Amino acid sequence: MDKAKMIKAYCLKTKEKDVPMHDAVITKTARGGYMATGNDGKGNKMAAIMGEAKALQAIADGVAKKGF
Repeated sequence: MDKAKMIKAYCLKTKEKDVPMHDAVITKTARGGYMATGNDGKGNKMAAIMGEAKALQAIADGVAKKGF
């Protein structure tokens, strides 16, 4: 998988910015937004809120799975 295309998020546990998200799943929120959930590769859970274009591009690139 291309590291440049991976979804990057903030890890709350380790307080690191721009950590690549592994095993990402894109879901839709109740208000119509998009959210990616996954882990940092070390078992720490991560989440990121994103726009429609970025979410659909991540699914198309094969970086994330569609969960809606």
